[in-house]
Amino acid sequence: MVDQEKIKEAVRLLLEGIGEDPGRIGLKDTPDRVARMWQELAAGYEQTAEEPLSRVFPVEGGEMVLEKDITFYSTCEHHLMPFYGKAHVAYVPDGRVVGLSKLARTVEVFARRLQIQEKMTGQIADAMMEYLAPKGVMVVLEAEHTCMTARGIKKPGSKTVTIATRGVFAENEALQTRFFQMLGK
Repeated sequence: MVDQEKIKEAVRLLLEGIGEDPGRIGLKDTPDRVARMWQELAAGYEQTAEEPLSRVFPVEGGEMVLEKDITFYSTCEHHLMPFYGKAHVAYVPDGRVVGLSKLARTVEVFARRLQIQEKMTGQIADAMMEYLAPKGVMVVLEAEHTCMTARGIKKPGSKTVTIATRGVFAENEALQTRFFQMLGK
């Protein structure tokens, strides 16, 4: 649970620390706004992937299911700056499938936490293996990190790509190739 009062106090201290007056008209309500924002940005701590991935439907056959271009926004745990991009999630069912929106919800569970992209990619894949129990999973995240584009090295447009493969995807290069063909890459 997000502690709104601690966040408000931290924002007031931050404003003072950079030389601002937290009581001035334009900043007076900022601590409250930032606390509400963090309630939303950190909502993933109060959720698990079990809920979206537990509502399954029986299916015959075992062809790949791919949901691509799932937009996500997350926050880097190193600088508390946003990173955002697209998630591409595929799995090979083993007798059951999940509703397509549940794949996007699973991405959101992990995006709404402080984290690094590499960890998030693996968390999505591992959760799908645990709760959906498919034959295999492949997750690719492509993201722009504002800690690289707005500060530091300042290279806007650069993207970080991370990949996690589990089950048959880890064992079968042809299946991985098919995944990338379906993405149009």
